[in-house]
Amino acid sequence: MKRRVGILGGMGPEATILVMQKVLAAVDADDDADHVPLIVDQNPQVPSRIKHLIEGTGSDPAPVLADMARRLAAGGAEAVAMPCNTAHHYSTAIRAAVEVPFLDMIELSADRAAQLTGAGGRLGILASPAVQKVGLFDGPLTKRGLTPVFPDSEAAGRMLSAIRLIKAEGPCSAARDVLRAVSAELASRGAAVQMIACTEFSLIADAVAESATVFDTLDCLVEAIVHFSGARPASAPRDAT
Repeated sequence: MKRRVGILGGMGPEATILVMQKVLAAVDADDDADHVPLIVDQNPQVPSRIKHLIEGTGSDPAPVLADMARRLAAGGAEAVAMPCNTAHHYSTAIRAAVEVPFLDMIELSADRAAQLTGAGGRLGILASPAVQKVGLFDGPLTKRGLTPVFPDSEAAGRMLSAIRLIKAEGPCSAARDVLRAVSAELASRGAAVQMIACTEFSLIADAVAESATVFDTLDCLVEAIVHFSGARPASAPRDAT
């Protein structure tokens, strides 16, 4: 039997659907039962992380996220995962709410960054400005000897506008243009390795500078979900028969 994973979703809704699609594609399956059992709380009513962290006008998302985690665990989830980078700022409340493991996308992604850059490397961060404001990746990256490189304030404003545009209209050419331009700017500052750390940008992950080596935090989380569940990864060799 595969172990069941609960998904704290809705941040945004398309990103939650994307992580489900990625989990499905990441499993080598012959039949339905080979796939990862998921319980998904698609809750777009989670208070806005942008309003709470950047604008200072919104409600605290932490209590809502903690309640979601409790519902998932009560429903049979044996671990919980959250396909939203910025919401990991509230992970302490989620961990305190349940006894099941929390699959931490931030730590998983910091490990991947260290593998790609090596000690002393510079890592470009393609994310909401809230990620830089709360220092979400600063500790994990510093612990691994890495230096985060963020867009300047003007570019960060364009990134936030692109995120809002994706939430309103879905993946679009205007958002792609912003992501590509900021990715190229980070590469010009010595951040040849870059991390997509916003699941809205995961929807347009191909729109990055050709000169950059880019990975997506969402893919790191997908790998962890598949591994925890005990499902056979699509890249894994089958047992000889």
